[in-house]
Amino acid sequence: MSPSGSASKQARDSARDKVTQLRKAQMRAERRRSIAVWSATATVAVLVAGIITFSIVREQQNKPSLKQVATYTVEQGHTDKPVTYPQTPPAGGEHAPAWLNCATYDKPVPNENAVHSMEHGAVWITYRSDLPAAQVTQLRKAMPDTYAVLSPFEGLKAPVVASAWGRQLPLTGVNDPRLAEFIREFRQGPQAPEPGAACSGGTDGTSAAPGMGS
Repeated sequence: MSPSGSASKQARDSARDKVTQLRKAQMRAERRRSIAVWSATATVAVLVAGIITFSIVREQQNKPSLKQVATYTVEQGHTDKPVTYPQTPPAGGEHAPAWLNCATYDKPVPNENAVHSMEHGAVWITYRSDLPAAQVTQLRKAMPDTYAVLSPFEGLKAPVVASAWGRQLPLTGVNDPRLAEFIREFRQGPQAPEPGAACSGGTDGTSAAPGMGS
């Protein structure tokens, strides 16, 4: 090989070595960038997960407790006779064939009809008859559009009592935060024997509405 050919080969080898080294450097730089991106993504994911977990824990800590809800085992069935209930107001039991239309009432309603509504998944919110009008208005605003009955009730030991089928909670008043939690927990809840059954088309408490089904 002539000197010029040897020099040309050396130049080509040197060029290849430089290209190889450049490619290796580029690959190392790309790996470093990938690691940096992955690390940043992982860090963000951990931070987001931590924030979500913290929010959930804080929400659970601030959630009103329903530990004081009383649970009752109650009978189910229809009767045309007046029923003497062990709870005041009733928290379930035998009831009239006609359910009470879910609504707000200014006067006491028949227990036997209201109990039938609870069988269908309604919550029954009762309040003392001497509760100030402004507080009654607050209760009205707190009621869901359906599957809820609001009415005064004579002889309550608490200012407001929340009832559902087999469940009951005395409340300190209209601002008790457990009221909204009770409604969320037990309205159309699994404790009701017939959740989703009709809550309208029954009786408003002034008529027997004979022939109504379950």
